[in-house]
Amino acid sequence: MAGKYDLDTTTLGQLLDDPEARGIIVELVPELPEHPMIGFAKGMPAAAVLKMAGSQLPSETLSELTTRIAAL
Repeated sequence: MAGKYDLDTTTLGQLLDDPEARGIIVELVPELPEHPMIGFAKGMPAAAVLKMAGSQLPSETLSELTTRIAAL
């Protein structure tokens, strides 16, 4: 059974509005919810934001974030 979020279509804002998903994000990337560009990024699909963040975050962090969000 697939998780409740498809990162290709679910926006970052939707994830940040979900307490479980937000908890994972804050645990792994604590600076993300307060990032200066968060207003712009909230309307984007989470997968697109993660792709853009790929150059700024370790690949292990991105992989864990993706895996844990997908498991919700």
